[in-house]
Amino acid sequence: MSMLVAFLLFWGLPMGPVTEAATFYETQPSLWAESESLLKPSANVMLTCQARLGTPDFQLFKNGVAQEPVHLDSPAIKHQFLLTGDTRGRYRCRSGLFTRWTQLSKLLELTGPTAPPPPVLMHRGESAQVLRPGNKVTLACVAPLSGVHFQLWRGEKELLVPGSSTSPDRIFFHLNAVALGDGGHYTCRYRLHDNENAWSGDSAPVELILSDETLPAPEFTAEPSSRNPEPGTRVRLRCLAPLEGARFALVREDGGGHRVLRFQSPAGTEALFELHNISVADSANYSCVYVDLKPPFGGSAPSEHLELRVDGPPPRPQLRAAWSGAVLAGRDAVLRCEGPIPDVTFELLREGETKAVDTVRTPEAAANLELTFVGPQHAGSYRCRYRSWGPNTFESELSDPVELLVAES
Repeated sequence: MSMLVAFLLFWGLPMGPVTEAATFYETQPSLWAESESLLKPSANVMLTCQARLGTPDFQLFKNGVAQEPVHLDSPAIKHQFLLTGDTRGRYRCRSGLFTRWTQLSKLLELTGPTAPPPPVLMHRGESAQVLRPGNKVTLACVAPLSGVHFQLWRGEKELLVPGSSTSPDRIFFHLNAVALGDGGHYTCRYRLHDNENAWSGDSAPVELILSDETLPAPEFTAEPSSRNPEPGTRVRLRCLAPLEGARFALVREDGGGHRVLRFQSPAGTEALFELHNISVADSANYSCVYVDLKPPFGGSAPSEHLELRVDGPPPRPQLRAAWSGAVLAGRDAVLRCEGPIPDVTFELLREGETKAVDTVRTPEAAANLELTFVGPQHAGSYRCRYRSWGPNTFESELSDPVELLVAES
């Protein structure tokens, strides 16, 4: 077993604070470890800092301390830093941007020998997650190492599908024409090119559901039947199919398209989906579909939609710290804001301030909000909230505060 370096790498997709339809040019560089260096028995590690634009200037930071800047003879899109001696630590890099520097890269932490961490698998392209046969699907697998060999799996079977890459730490698997039977759970993993035994763990699964709409539409009812239920109550959505053992999907229809909220595979002919503690953010049109898990894997037409309209303010979120005690200077402070509502924008605010210090747009009902490269100036109390820009515009109240303490060493 080769010596590997473990990485704690946090992914996030920050958005602009006002209009999410605006276009922003990304300048943040990427930082990763070259996998070849991890196969060597020495402690040397090669880090690659890749800029968004060609530049002659690069700089590496270790444990919050800036290393000597590197000025190349001609502009380059990336630069490699060779680490020797004790390579354990927390690293970032930045690149030149005209007469200034870019923001710092995401945190990369080298923690010593261990197995490679799992990658992240993401579904790209289709806005509606109930797919039709013949659709094109792209699955992106992202690893915290570069120069690795990726695999894509559906269930317990490896898939040999074409892939492309725009960066050495990721691959895009292209399912050019999905067919009935291609639905199910997809995962990816990777290994170092020269070590067939050093496989990472599997990514979290992505589920695809396909329907050719040849089966009869299911019956879809709500309990209570009122289209204007009271805030804070529970709504049961019942989907009834004419066959047993089907795979059911609850679909929410809003301004962002059709999005699958939940899946169920009951033994009988119906699935019961429950919406708890409903609020204004649950206001939407809902429908359901089902697919046969046996050949020829047909799928139903969507049910008639049910409209829910709920009045009142959205529930307050909860803010949780991803650390205990004080945060070491030079690290990221990650706070998780959790709400009951998916597909919103989360904001982190310092106590007494009105401008968000971090903003994340996510299809999930929670988001990791980060204070990057913390120092004593970041100490204080923080709260979070979430908002929706449409089709139902709303903003939650602030969460209870979380105190951030910063330690020098």
